[in-house]
Amino acid sequence: ITLFCAGLGTLLFHLVTKRKVPVFLGSSFAFMGGIIAVIGDSRLGDPDFIDKLSAVKGALIVAGLIYVLFSILIKLVGYEKVNKLLPPIVTGPVIIVIGLRLSSTAINSAFYYNGAFSLKAVFVTVVVLAVVIAISVFARGIYNLMPILFAIIAGYLVCIPMGFLDFTPVQQAHFFSFMDKDIIAQILALPTFKADAILAIAPIALVTLIEHVGDITTNSAVVGKNFMIEPGIHRTILGDGLATALAGFLGGPANTTYGENTGVLAVTKVYDPSVIRVAAVFAMLLGILGKFGGLISSIPGPVSGGISIVLYGMIASVGVRILINNRLNFGNSRNLMIASIIVVLGIGCDSIPVTSTVTISGLALAAVVGMILAAVLPEGHDSVLPREE
Repeated sequence: ITLFCAGLGTLLFHLVTKRKVPVFLGSSFAFMGGIIAVIGDSRLGDPDFIDKLSAVKGALIVAGLIYVLFSILIKLVGYEKVNKLLPPIVTGPVIIVIGLRLSSTAINSAFYYNGAFSLKAVFVTVVVLAVVIAISVFARGIYNLMPILFAIIAGYLVCIPMGFLDFTPVQQAHFFSFMDKDIIAQILALPTFKADAILAIAPIALVTLIEHVGDITTNSAVVGKNFMIEPGIHRTILGDGLATALAGFLGGPANTTYGENTGVLAVTKVYDPSVIRVAAVFAMLLGILGKFGGLISSIPGPVSGGISIVLYGMIASVGVRILINNRLNFGNSRNLMIASIIVVLGIGCDSIPVTSTVTISGLALAAVVGMILAAVLPEGHDSVLPREE
């Protein structure tokens, strides 16, 4: 469903953006913490899974509608004014919190097998991390853009003598995934709009919006066309939002733009959006092939855990990069206070009960408090570091 929604969402994005922007939408890891908070330990086939999935669907649709709302605001008043709601001193620490909140999930998958600490699992994780680091640092050209793929293959091979491989998901998978009654039930489950799920998931859209703008800006620089003006950032945000809402309705994760997309454009020099649309069709076809989905499901926990350590760490690092690129001065008391409070609230608070049935996630609380502090506290002349001559 994730692959299918990524391909379908990409095609919808291209339709909204006049088929001019060479962007492929993929699933957003930023939303995983909120989704896990709602789903908990429930999995496909469990009695309560569909109810929880329906709540996630509704929350992701709301997240997509937040994109739509911002696209309308940007069209009416301009991006600069709307951007003041989410300055870098808020978005940077919030993105750091997203990565760090997920870190325990990565460690549990990486170092544990069947619920127990395993030295074999640690060895597999070390191999996966070593391959990711080696490819990222030493490989050149198109290979430098695929460290995750090579690491998964290496980890998969190492797991063979360890006895970690279980091909049951491949054997049980239908040739066509939509022949599986559980997957059909997941797709057909109607969304429900529950306040606690919405508060846990939807506010994350405020952060990924900024990431989206950064990706479109970078794409424009690589391609040599100003996509911020034509077709317009309001259109790209609208396309991303509608793709996220559509994915949520079908039971997939939120869609987002990716920095790797820009890297592929820079290396291949292929800027034709029609090539991206062909890739989108391939993703949809792979999503339909149930055996391929079964192969993905058979990836052992230590392999996916090792990859998650990198991915979740990269999310946190992106937040650090935002702070650095905007030259924020942490000798400034205002910046230090805002960042400190966001990090502690975001990581320290799992969820805050609002009523007997409604809770707000620590991430959402941190984002809201950060926005309020940034709006109330005056900026000093030294809040941004001077540029070197």
